[in-house]
Amino acid sequence: MITKIIAEELIQKAKKYVEKGESFAIVTHVSPDGDALGSSLGLYHFLTAYGKDNVSVIVPNEFPAFFRWMPGAKDIVIHEKYPEFAEQLLREADVIFCLDFNEPKRVEKLAEPLMAAEGRRVLIDHHLNPADFCRVAMSYPEMSSTSEMVFRFICRMGFFSLMDKNAATCIYTGMMTDTGAFTFNSNKPEIYTIISELIKKGIDKDWIYRQVNQVHTESRLRMMGYVLYEKMKLYPEQRTALITLSQDELNRFHHRPGDTEGFVNLPLSIKDIDFSAFIREDRDYIKISLRSVGEFPCNQFATTYFNGGGHKNASGGEFHGTMDEAVALFERGLQELNPKKF
Repeated sequence: MITKIIAEELIQKAKKYVEKGESFAIVTHVSPDGDALGSSLGLYHFLTAYGKDNVSVIVPNEFPAFFRWMPGAKDIVIHEKYPEFAEQLLREADVIFCLDFNEPKRVEKLAEPLMAAEGRRVLIDHHLNPADFCRVAMSYPEMSSTSEMVFRFICRMGFFSLMDKNAATCIYTGMMTDTGAFTFNSNKPEIYTIISELIKKGIDKDWIYRQVNQVHTESRLRMMGYVLYEKMKLYPEQRTALITLSQDELNRFHHRPGDTEGFVNLPLSIKDIDFSAFIREDRDYIKISLRSVGEFPCNQFATTYFNGGGHKNASGGEFHGTMDEAVALFERGLQELNPKKF
């Protein structure tokens, strides 16, 4: 038995949009991760199975190559590559699902056309403090992932039977990746009830894990070795580790989107390290990824120092300045919000 977390009023409003809508757009955040893609493609496959012929998934920019195997991934429209087409799809959509982001700025250049579109917007998300930009807002930070919420949404509408293997595969991928393969934010029994139902749909969870976590390029493995040997700094007094990568270093290893995915988690395997940060240069800013174990709230650290947020044990932010300045701010934060005190 799965409890009814999402308010019935929200389910019924969104269900009417699903029933009456003819054209759908599904939008997720910049640099889409496994949960963003899993929830979006899971909903895409459900809507298609429901009989909707005009359904599009739109992402702001390229996504990691190790997610390209996901059913439906080849049909995703990348705004950065095809801006006019992506914006046309938004304009023509009767219903726009906004998945895995809590405010328009998280879709960057897609924000303006998204807000200008006349279609009914529905938010499905699990991040804190959602902005008021959708007619229906299903926001539940206590959920493990947006993919879990999509599963619950489909079931609560009474359409579990329409969830096929493709939808189940995508939803499981999102749940798995957003919990670090069920190593954090994953202690609630209902998560495993959902996994059981997804397995009944025919998914191969072991194969999915391998595609995401064990199939990578040679250059990524070499970059991982470089990161661990040359670029990891420990702060024993704060039970913290830091990894940094400049744009030149990324280029040295022929970096592609997603190649650094998971690097932030690596130092947490070190005894007595409770907080890990990965700071790397992006195109226009410094990207911050934070992970913690135990009670240290890395989302508080992200909010306080890097204009970010997220979950207690998994969060991120950004910094506009130099790498040295970002590291200096990070080290100041360690002194002020010492993980060892938690």
